[in-house]
Amino acid sequence: MTLFQERSGSGFPVVLLHGLTATHRYVVMGSKALQRAGHDVLAYDARGHGASDPAPSLDAYTYADLAGDLLSVMDEAGFERAVLAGASMGAHTAVRVALEHPDRVAGLVVVTPAYDPEDWPGDLGRWDALSDGLRGGGVEGFVEAYGDDAPPTPEQWRSTLQTVLRQRLGAHEHPDAVADALKVVPRSRPFEARSQLGEITAPTVVVAGRDEPDPGHPLAIGKLYASLIPGARLVVEEEGQSPIAWQGGQLSKVIAAVAAEAAAASA
Repeated sequence: MTLFQERSGSGFPVVLLHGLTATHRYVVMGSKALQRAGHDVLAYDARGHGASDPAPSLDAYTYADLAGDLLSVMDEAGFERAVLAGASMGAHTAVRVALEHPDRVAGLVVVTPAYDPEDWPGDLGRWDALSDGLRGGGVEGFVEAYGDDAPPTPEQWRSTLQTVLRQRLGAHEHPDAVADALKVVPRSRPFEARSQLGEITAPTVVVAGRDEPDPGHPLAIGKLYASLIPGARLVVEEEGQSPIAWQGGQLSKVIAAVAAEAAAASA
């Protein structure tokens, strides 16, 4: 199984991890600010996503699989330690690796986490509907299922959200593999209990969004992670502003600050 990767820049290593149904471009949205800040940036498409190969079996999209891929990507790149910056599924994958392999994680940027161990697995019917919509109707089938079942999004954000959904879903070479991931990932636990977040030792920033533009990634969960991870700092956009997670340049500044701290600590 081959995972599509992009690597550029030089300096302290940063690995970018995208969310479910996204690709490597949907972490910092194409921004090169991290490279300009002096970092070696590696972004990759998760198994089944973008230009990466599908998993070897239909059920091999668990967080154990995703964490194993991250470690393999780091090994291939020669990264003994790196700053991990992940959004949603990517954030949960990064947290799992930070818990299981703390020696590999020099810093952590947890962007719009959505997993709460005490509310798992949540509404699996919604995820199954999205999977079935994508498998049966392609991009428009997914968008239709998302519109029917998603938490209500205010009108000012709705058109942007639908545009991004179509762009993201249209970027996959193996849409049926993404449909498989939509079934499996929500049924998998990246970690077992809230208390485990207290074991993270890497310097951490949690980037959360307000619920109005992005109700699928509740602000309360971002606050929960920031409160439980030792020393973590919470970053949230101002009221009425576009989420920082949607602004590649702004998110890159947050990641770069963590990477600069990690580089100084490693010097």
